[in-house]
Formats: sequence, structure tokens, C-alpha cells
Amino acid sequence: MASLWRAVVGSAQAGPEDYDGVEFWGTPERAGWLTKQGEYIKTWRRRWFVLKQGKLFWFKESTITRASRPRGVIPVANCLTVKGAEDVINRQFAFELSTRNDTMYFIADSEKEKEDWINSIGRSIVQHSRSVTDDEILDYDSRK
Repeated sequence: MASLWRAVVGSAQAGPEDYDGVEFWGTPERAGWLTKQGEYIKTWRRRWFVLKQGKLFWFKESTITRASRPRGVIPVANCLTVKGAEDVINRQFAFELSTRNDTMYFIADSEKEKEDWINSIGRSIVQHSRSVTDDEILDYDSRK
């Protein structure tokens, strides 16, 4: 899992270059408490998560201002799936977020919260994943 955190965050603390101009302190698509596993020390920690404009930020506190510094950020465009994971980590209200190389686990406070996060992150993955443009399609039948 450490490789995934480094791949999506790059370091233990997110820097302004990871925000891509996202004003995370403004109205989010979803925000709330989730429990996540630490990158190096595998303890479970409660963090405030903010999903906005294709980025999933997390903070120690729920009061977010322009001066707040995220503890991490995940660009959801790098993610392939988000789904329930109670049976995988044997924890109630758990879900996972996966990329090609790794998987991160989160625990919500209720079944409804878990489903709401899965739906919101899933929608964001679809909206922000790279789609094929017309000039990338090679159609040999249409060539003269």
C-alpha cells in the first residue's frame, strides 16, 4: 500500500502543486469523517475527507479554511474502482479505492455513509478519468 500513497500523493504531506488549483475550502461534492490506514505505520486514523473536482483530500480537522494544509490528496482519475470491502478487511462499513498498482481501504461510520462515499467517488472517477477523444480514434475504414 505504501507504493500507492507515494504514487498518488508523492510525499507524506500534500503540497500546493498537488491541488491543481482546487479550492478545497469551498463547497465540496462530499465531505465527512472516514477512518483510513496510515501509509507507514499501519494504524487506523480518523480523518476529515473532502471530495472536490476530482481530488480526494484529507485533513486532521473538519474545519477547513484557505490556510488549511491537506495531509494527503488522491487524484481520482488515477483510480479504477471503488467498492465495498467488509469481507476483505473484516471491518463493518469498509470500502476500497483501487488503482492499477494498489488498493487503499477506508471505513465509514454507517452503511449509508459508506454507500454515499462509494457513489460520490465512483461518479468522480467517471467524470475525471481520461476519455478517448475523436482525434485519438484510428478508423481505417474512413481513410481514403
